[in-house]
Amino acid sequence: MLQIGSKLPPQNLNLFQVKGDSPKCHQSSFAPVARYSSSSSSSSSLATSQPVKHVSSKSSSTELTKQHLDKLFQKQSPQSSQPDTLPVPKVSGNGSFANRGRALLEGLSLARIWPEMKAAEEMSPRHMNRLQSLLSKTPEYSPRNNLGSRWREYHGCNDWSGLLDPLDENLRREMVRYGEFVQAAYHCFHTNPAMSTDEHPLPHLVALPERSYRVTKNLYGTSSVGLPKWVDTLAPDLSWVTQRSSWMGYVAVCEDRQEIQRMGRRDIVIALRGTSTCLEWAENVRAQLVEYLYPEDMDYDQGESKVQCGFLSLYKTRGARVPSLSESVVEEVKRLVELYKGEALSITVTGHSLGAALALLAGDELSTCSPYMPPIAVFSFGGPRVGNKGFANQINAKNVKVLRIVNNQDVITRVPGLPMVDDYITPLAYTHVGAELRVDTKMSPYLKPNADVACCHDLEAYLHLVDGFFASNCPFRANAKRSLVKLLNEQRSNVKQLYTSKAKALSLNLERQGLRTCCLPSPS
Repeated sequence: MLQIGSKLPPQNLNLFQVKGDSPKCHQSSFAPVARYSSSSSSSSSLATSQPVKHVSSKSSSTELTKQHLDKLFQKQSPQSSQPDTLPVPKVSGNGSFANRGRALLEGLSLARIWPEMKAAEEMSPRHMNRLQSLLSKTPEYSPRNNLGSRWREYHGCNDWSGLLDPLDENLRREMVRYGEFVQAAYHCFHTNPAMSTDEHPLPHLVALPERSYRVTKNLYGTSSVGLPKWVDTLAPDLSWVTQRSSWMGYVAVCEDRQEIQRMGRRDIVIALRGTSTCLEWAENVRAQLVEYLYPEDMDYDQGESKVQCGFLSLYKTRGARVPSLSESVVEEVKRLVELYKGEALSITVTGHSLGAALALLAGDELSTCSPYMPPIAVFSFGGPRVGNKGFANQINAKNVKVLRIVNNQDVITRVPGLPMVDDYITPLAYTHVGAELRVDTKMSPYLKPNADVACCHDLEAYLHLVDGFFASNCPFRANAKRSLVKLLNEQRSNVKQLYTSKAKALSLNLERQGLRTCCLPSPS
């Protein structure tokens, strides 16, 4: 390394031999040594006048290098050897500097030091064909596994005990499937949001994610507050934003015999969208708790039941030409239960954001509207708190099963009110209801860790995270099946640059091949 072999006689080379147990990395970049001049006078002086001094300097440099390497590789003494000790890599003195540096880096075994990095690398689709598969994949709307005799377990009869961590494959597919029903409600509303107050609304045509279901009832929500009429005069094109009554969702029932056999029962779905109009936002901020009335003949020793004022208003208020959401849901479900009397039935209420809050109110009311009501389960995505502890106890007493899918980064799931679960008197004493599946935007290999608030609450982002979730100690599975097309279309600014750049090139190729890569944007 000092380039002195050609200047010194062989008999003097032994002066520079470093004795001891030092690693063979004299050219290591961890302990660089200054280059010396190759002139004869310098070489002669170096060889004859101060040999002992330079041996000492060389030994000091080598010892520092050894200490640095020992700290870096976390080398332990032989007396305290452990199975996870990282060995110091052996570097040959004949290789180039680049080769020896590469050998050192390979010897670091970064995957063992940072297992999270290894998992992210393994799950991240580094190859173009993997990303192309996710971009060109058509949605799998319905799981093919036969639920058979276990359908009550997947419907929550045991509060989903043992199915959430790790997440059961059948339950994951059921949750994604119900989320698609809510997406259909969003798309239907935004395709035709306006509604006249002078005549009865026309039926909305819902593009269901599954052909095995048929829509039987359109549902409308009405706000008890309104904006002045001059607002419509100033902005007539935005009248649908200020209208008091709006299409909220639908009731659908499974009519396909093969699907009924696969699921183990005939399923009735109530799907409710989230906040989309100005007046719905106005109801959201009416955060005071109000008394929630239930039938007087029901005996509940669970404390006074209260719910958020705005949610109850949207659920119970009648419109000028439409019944209240409460009336429509109860009437249609009672009709279907009577129609299919004698069959195995289930009622599934699903919603996102505001729809998740209304789904809780609907599930609670449906449980007492008939003595022969089938099992009721609520699947909510990004739902806020709805009521106090008395309301939560009331739902549990009625045996309504609730599974909340919550994103750690979603602020909507932490409002309204204060989480004082033991206080019935405080006006803002809210608490959540039911079991919980917690996902996290930061665990997705596709989304940016600092994704904005809208992305963390977006329904498509929720479905993406649920589809990839495996367990709390392995949050995103490598073989996630859900297409990335919707996620890229709706949250492109929140997707990592690596994938947006590749997706741009792949999208052009897919369009040239005649494959469809477009979809309706999610209004959430």
